[in-house]
Amino acid sequence: MTSEPVRATDRPGDASPFALGLLLRRAHWRAAAVMGESLRPLGIELRHFAVLMELVNGGPAMQRDLAPATGTDKAGIMRVVDDLERKGLAVRKAVPGDRRARAVEITPAGLALFDEVHAVAGPQSERLGSVLDRGERDQLEVLLTKLAHSEG
Repeated sequence: MTSEPVRATDRPGDASPFALGLLLRRAHWRAAAVMGESLRPLGIELRHFAVLMELVNGGPAMQRDLAPATGTDKAGIMRVVDDLERKGLAVRKAVPGDRRARAVEITPAGLALFDEVHAVAGPQSERLGSVLDRGERDQLEVLLTKLAHSEG
């Protein structure tokens, strides 16, 4: 008697080795959609917010370093920084001693928008977590932090 292989289904109860990753992917899609709703009225997307967050938290950064920090490829990060520059939210500056390299820096308008996003995101954040009680939300944050920031 041969047993059937366990295949990924991407449905509740999936017992495949992909189950955790598929659940995280679905949760990410939902979170990205809700976060996008907060950002859209302010004229930016999640990819723009990710770069602004890197610049706020780490200061000016080499454009090439923003790609891996935000999960974007080199071409994608160039388009995002182009968008941010066009909107007056970031600027590229020459790097002394390297004619080809460009550092990206957030502008005062970019910082103001970054802060504004936080002010308007509260209701969307509450909606995202509304299926969980406070203890479950806290536990989920602890577990996701452990997964997202582990060395393994």
